[in-house]
Amino acid sequence: MIKDDDAMATRREAVKNVVKGIGYFSLGGLAWGGMIKESKSVDYVLRPPGAILEKDFVKACIKCGLCVNACPYDTLDLATLESSTVTGTPYFKAREVPCYMCTDVPCVPPCPTGALDISLLRENDSQEMDINKAQMGLAVINKETCVAFWGIQCDACYRACPLMEDAISIKTERNERTGKHAYLIPEVSADACTGCGLCEHACITELPAIKVFPRTMVMGKEGSHYIKGWDADDEKRLNDLKKVDKYSQDNSDAIDYLNNNDDLFTDD
Repeated sequence: MIKDDDAMATRREAVKNVVKGIGYFSLGGLAWGGMIKESKSVDYVLRPPGAILEKDFVKACIKCGLCVNACPYDTLDLATLESSTVTGTPYFKAREVPCYMCTDVPCVPPCPTGALDISLLRENDSQEMDINKAQMGLAVINKETCVAFWGIQCDACYRACPLMEDAISIKTERNERTGKHAYLIPEVSADACTGCGLCEHACITELPAIKVFPRTMVMGKEGSHYIKGWDADDEKRLNDLKKVDKYSQDNSDAIDYLNNNDDLFTDD
């Protein structure tokens, strides 16, 4: 009888351990899944040259790694479960290894799906790729931590830029604090910056005062309802809209109070 009781107790203990193990496993799975979900929600990742829009890129990329293998500088890496993007997709961290702007852009042609689009790096009908047309990101300067804004002479980002004077230029400003020296202020041109990250890699501060972000994060969008009257393309767009708008009114006699104040100050 005692042996039967001991056996029953042993079985009960075994069942408890199994149930407890399943519970721990489930909780661990939920925690791991939550961590992955949280990491994937971070919308900050730099893609190779020629990458199409992010929402389309993650659908088109088949995680083959051909672009990663083609990069001669080991700039590109494939995302892991801990990465802040879709697992298996190519990306790079500019602070660690930037894009060195290869003129032949070897990482783009191997892409079999068009996730990296050669046409985005071509000028009109040219068959030659131009790495200077890449839009991997846009460098942004933190004026609070950039020592150049303190009056300390530093042009590390400017010197590292492969498009010096076009993508990054230096502007001089009078130092009112000392009255003797000039500030040498770095400025980034959104039109020319390729997002290669060489500036971020070269930055002398402990955490980079200049950092490359995806262009969609920092560029903004003005909205199609804004019309730049001085822009010929926008004027054409406005005229085209008037042609298709059945309910548009003739506003040719309306006063432009923003740009034409003559009628506001005439004597009756």
